[in-house]
Amino acid sequence: MKQRSAKFGIGDVVRHKFFPFRGVIFDVDPEFANSEEWWNAIPAEVRPHKDQPFYHLLAENSETEYVAYVSEQNLERDQSPEPLRNPQIQQIFEPQQTGRYKPKMNFAH
Repeated sequence: MKQRSAKFGIGDVVRHKFFPFRGVIFDVDPEFANSEEWWNAIPAEVRPHKDQPFYHLLAENSETEYVAYVSEQNLERDQSPEPLRNPQIQQIFEPQQTGRYKPKMNFAH
């Protein structure tokens, strides 16, 4: 298996390149680690490669907050000055510091 470094880290605020949502990363898988059912639900023409980091996000869009699982190729740093509103953020992270969140000690790996 090819050694690969993750582009983003826990606490980074990111946004999806193609869909209108953003969030904070709370976990990283070095490669795809979700179910085949989840994988097959993605249309084949937009399905990302499995051999890249995948990120667990406390995500939000204009309507709701949720947990998302997103490939590295579909994420970019979020430049918005707007704070995230996902209520789960306060359970895992300290208040935002300069564009990223610091994990609380009891949630750090």
